[in-house]
Amino acid sequence: MSERSVRGGVGPLVLGIESSCDETGIGIVRGHELLANEVASSVAEHVRFGGVVPEVASRAHLQALVPTLRRATEAADIDLSEVDAIAVTAGPGLMGALVVGLAAAKALAVALNKPLYGLNHLVGHVSVDLLDHGPLPSELAALLVSGGHTSLLHIRDITGDITELGATIDDAAGEAYDKVARVLDLSYPGGPVIDKLAAHGNPKAIRFPRGLTAGKDQAKHRFDYSFSGLKTAVSRWVETERLAGRDIPVADVAASFQEAVADVLTVKAVDACNYLGVDTILLGGGVAANSRLRGLLAERTEAAGITLRRPRPALCTDNGAMIAVLGAEVVAAGRPPSSLEIGADSGLPISTVLV
Repeated sequence: MSERSVRGGVGPLVLGIESSCDETGIGIVRGHELLANEVASSVAEHVRFGGVVPEVASRAHLQALVPTLRRATEAADIDLSEVDAIAVTAGPGLMGALVVGLAAAKALAVALNKPLYGLNHLVGHVSVDLLDHGPLPSELAALLVSGGHTSLLHIRDITGDITELGATIDDAAGEAYDKVARVLDLSYPGGPVIDKLAAHGNPKAIRFPRGLTAGKDQAKHRFDYSFSGLKTAVSRWVETERLAGRDIPVADVAASFQEAVADVLTVKAVDACNYLGVDTILLGGGVAANSRLRGLLAERTEAAGITLRRPRPALCTDNGAMIAVLGAEVVAAGRPPSSLEIGADSGLPISTVLV
């Protein structure tokens, strides 16, 4: 996968390295201008396991990193000596996978005598929208939905002032998609295949539960999410139908499940904007590429008078461009670079932008 824009932007020239899970991403930006975005995915190697195998992912990063780096510099038409800084995902993510990217970034920083910035993967998912829509407002909300994380954020400064309003208390939305796909005997990863099937199903066919939306949940979990109960409800519904000898209407199940996920995500997102008194929300993360989530959030934010920002689907999944543009923001803000002694942090909190 490759993306490139026309030259002419301003700002620091930053190389970004992303290796938190099963995609090796190298991105190069000049300020908010995308020069190259090369991604090598190892997802095909994990399909037979029904999920990401950390050791397999780490070895894939080792094999893919140098070739991906070469493609990125060729696409951007730059020499590595020209970059102003090296940005890299320091966490959260799979420990072994993070270590590969971090080691490469440190080696480049030393060899090129360039400053190193260890950055937060999740904040990168929010920052990537800068490449499509330019500077962020002084204050906004963000809905971050990925394979392992689902959070509502209050952002005052993308380089260092981010508060988590709420998060998933069990399964993230992306995890629920993968688990439901297994229940329906669909391929991994579950998100894209369920999204595609849902387009041919009836989202009102089955009323699946909406977690943490009851009145009793508002005091403690107003902005939190829960998808474990939804996944269990789908599993039990399918099991009951199979025991009764009935055919499973897979498209209807997919559409009804997806509607439940999108409904909860968007209702709480709009509520968060009203609570914060902000008029802009940004949608980010791998699941932000989901067609129903994008469409329903657009409908509800428009009705509420809220501006919705969402990056193009190709920039929603893990990539080096999101780390590069966050790095460019950190450099432009004058934040001090990271030490070469920093380590990977698989549980890095979203409030820590720069390690």
